[in-house]
Amino acid sequence: MDQPFQLNIAQLLRTPAGHHPEQKLHDGEGETFTYRHLDARIDRLASGLQRLGLGVGSTIAVMDWDTTRYLQCFFAVPMIGATLHTINIRLSPEQVLYTINHAGDDAIIVHRDFLPLLLPLLPRLDRPAKLILCDDGSDSGELPAGFAARFTDLVGQHVGTASYPNIDENTRATLFYTTGTTGEPKGVSYSHRQLVLHTLAVAAGLGTVPGSSGLKRDDVYMPITPLFHVHGWGFPYIATFLGLKQVYPGRYEPARLLRLIGEHGVTFSHCVPTILAMLLNAPEAATADLSRWKVLIGGSALPEGLARQARDKGIDIHAAYGLSETCPFLTHADMIASRTTAELSVRTATGKPAPLVAVRIVDQDMNDVAHDGRSTGEVVARAPWLTEGYFRSEAATTELWRGGWLHTGDVGHMAPDGTLRITDRLKDVIKSGGEWISSLTLEDIASTAPGVSEVAAVGVPDERWGERPVLVTVVSGEDAVDATIRSRIAAAVERGVLPKWAIPDRICRVGALPRTSVGKIDKKKIRQMLASGDIA
Repeated sequence: MDQPFQLNIAQLLRTPAGHHPEQKLHDGEGETFTYRHLDARIDRLASGLQRLGLGVGSTIAVMDWDTTRYLQCFFAVPMIGATLHTINIRLSPEQVLYTINHAGDDAIIVHRDFLPLLLPLLPRLDRPAKLILCDDGSDSGELPAGFAARFTDLVGQHVGTASYPNIDENTRATLFYTTGTTGEPKGVSYSHRQLVLHTLAVAAGLGTVPGSSGLKRDDVYMPITPLFHVHGWGFPYIATFLGLKQVYPGRYEPARLLRLIGEHGVTFSHCVPTILAMLLNAPEAATADLSRWKVLIGGSALPEGLARQARDKGIDIHAAYGLSETCPFLTHADMIASRTTAELSVRTATGKPAPLVAVRIVDQDMNDVAHDGRSTGEVVARAPWLTEGYFRSEAATTELWRGGWLHTGDVGHMAPDGTLRITDRLKDVIKSGGEWISSLTLEDIASTAPGVSEVAAVGVPDERWGERPVLVTVVSGEDAVDATIRSRIAAAVERGVLPKWAIPDRICRVGALPRTSVGKIDKKKIRQMLASGDIA
């Protein structure tokens, strides 16, 4: 060999396309095709993009629902040496404009549904971008003014003749933007090498779990995490690498998702807690058979109440943990231990590190705290796939990697057996009278009260104590819920689980909790609403 073997995304596709060519992929709109056809479509898409002058060094953005089209872009764009920019379509128009300009997009593949968002922004782009239109059905008629091509034409009218360059494994493959509490969205990118190693490690970690748990070759995969968010948590790459039957739902509508689970025998999915709660509380869930469904919960802590509701439906549920900056996998709940105990705490724990992941709990001077299940500090991590830094943001990168470890911004503790449990975000921890109160522990206890479907604990300013905790709940049909919550928190204080100063001053009810662009509960917005009196 003239040079070391290069890891690249094409290798994640070629193995299943060669070994499982007749395995099926399903689109939420009813289209079905095989891995053999997936390989051909990717080749035609890659060729079509190259005919438009796109290739090595280009940045190609996507604005689409969770479709097989998106999956094709996951491979075709990086395989021609370009960067795939997955646009978060839930951001504000100004934020979308910022990400397009900051990324320097050369082309934008956009679903017709998102034209009202994109078209008004076009005059304000820093550079011209080739526009490619896609739709759920067969497009017909003339292209809108300014569009260079139609997606269906790129993958349907030409024989694939793509010329794939010899890509250095450290070439940037993907880019997306994450939002924080302040400032503009920050770009997070990953190389071919990082995505391949993440795929191999997660497949090894989940694939070696005994029995039917974990992720196995006979599973049927359906994402319920937007593909614009950390590559759908990396699972489309993992599922394709393993040659699994895959189902892409399109829009996230409860009836549609539950129908697809039953129709295609879906056995493995992942989502944030709010999406699972939405599904379990949908009318169609009452008659749905979910007893073969395995679900990983990430993005936010898995509340015990939601875990119990899922287990009552027969769902094999576990928590997982990671960030946009970690590709995202760092840990998941102990799936071996959960086979031998009914304790929900095993399933809701942040868990143990995935293969090749190192996790520490440190104080502000980067000293390790005791692994006694009580001593808390910030969670820092290392792994071969963690982002090297924020795109075009040197100061934020330095802060992210201070001390040579990636700082997650999460507070947690480690048990003697190596089990991690996140207790809060640094920005969300409630500081009352100089003492920390875990908002996640308060939420977990409140979630077990009958009738509580969602809950958030936040700190509000207090002249005497600095901050005091307030609970904001979404409740259905239980007049005595507040009293039950207070009773259970009081019991936790008596057991020593919570300090007495953690008892909330107020419990407020709302019809729905505000969410961020990726479906997480927006505590910043809740604090603003409490301050303005919009929540009382």
